[in-house]
Amino acid sequence: MTEDGQQQSDGGLAARRGPASQQDMRRQNLALVMRTVVDAHPLSRADVAGRTGLTRTAVSSLVDELIGGGLLLEGELERSGRVGRPGRALAPNGDGPAGLGLEIGVEHLGATVLDLRGEVRVALHRAAPNAGRSAAETLAELAELAERAEREAVGLGLRVVGRVLAVPGSVPLDSPGSRVEHAPNLGWHRVDVAELWPGPGAAPAVENEANLGALAELWQGTGSGTFVHVSAGEGIGGALVLDGRLFRGVQGFAGELGHLTVHPGGHLCSCGARGCLEPYAGLAAVLRSAGVADQLDELVSGGSELTDRQEIDPIAELARRAEAGDAGTRRALRQAGTALGTALAAAVNLIDPATLVLGGGYADLAQWLLPAMREELAALIRVRPWPEEALRASPLGRRGPVLGAALVTVRRLHTDPAALWLPEAG
Repeated sequence: MTEDGQQQSDGGLAARRGPASQQDMRRQNLALVMRTVVDAHPLSRADVAGRTGLTRTAVSSLVDELIGGGLLLEGELERSGRVGRPGRALAPNGDGPAGLGLEIGVEHLGATVLDLRGEVRVALHRAAPNAGRSAAETLAELAELAERAEREAVGLGLRVVGRVLAVPGSVPLDSPGSRVEHAPNLGWHRVDVAELWPGPGAAPAVENEANLGALAELWQGTGSGTFVHVSAGEGIGGALVLDGRLFRGVQGFAGELGHLTVHPGGHLCSCGARGCLEPYAGLAAVLRSAGVADQLDELVSGGSELTDRQEIDPIAELARRAEAGDAGTRRALRQAGTALGTALAAAVNLIDPATLVLGGGYADLAQWLLPAMREELAALIRVRPWPEEALRASPLGRRGPVLGAALVTVRRLHTDPAALWLPEAG
């Protein structure tokens, strides 16, 4: 995956050294016109010229190229009430190039196709026991799911031009976008997805699921400017967005919120340290504390209709029990909320974000987590004002990582269409 997809989330093109060639200028102007239409459609060609400062002749030529490439549509005549011949309305083409987002979870695989309007056109989900089996097996099954998603997309008039994979693990900056350095909940260590990918076409670019969840929040959710995104899967994922850009740190490991210390010398964490947030607020910890993990295992082994542990959604089960007033579940969620509040208070005091966003499984459990989190934040944040509403739940929930994966391609088509779809202009 390129830096455009990860860190140039404000839509800007990379700065170029030296004088720009005519080809460079055209590529930048194509991007300018595309972004203008995406941000404020429907617009006429005259509107685009007015907003960009380009001449009407130049805009007309650029628009024709984007229409010819299938990125824009020109619709029915506008009825603006203005004097003169009305313009035709430009908008992103919903039946053209698209992005494919893929996801590997501990117990599931996912594939989602988004069109240029950012709308979900294909969404596939499959239960899969990925923890403990080889990366090759998991990737083979994922490749089949990806191929099915692309076939369905073709049937809808779409063509996938980019694939990005969300994984619950670390992806180093020095890799070419294909290596997973460490994914402990999958049992992966230094896995090169490009080498193992069995499917037709290029292997997907790889990114950490928490980072992609944060980008989805930035592009389609409630996040803006500077915020911290924290999500729950098998572990705890954290990501930082600073001034509208994903911050990945020096080596790509920024955002390890699950390994902030909340109880020095406390429970042993999977990372080998003691007192990390994850043993207190991770999904596995909450399930154990609530007694749900053991009860679900008994349900399966006792001959229930739910004969496979994968068929049970533990987050939904926690929510159901909390809604029903189960004291143990509510106590476990409150304890997790307190631990989350402790860790996030440290993040607020260090980073000074505008908002904190709960994503992933935490979003589904937000109504039971937020009260304890807010109490802890209020108690620990004393050096700056902290409004209660600055902590919020994501509207994207557990879809965030796979949506973010698909949106990386869609955003690149918005911000630099020549890179993926108009090679003759690149």
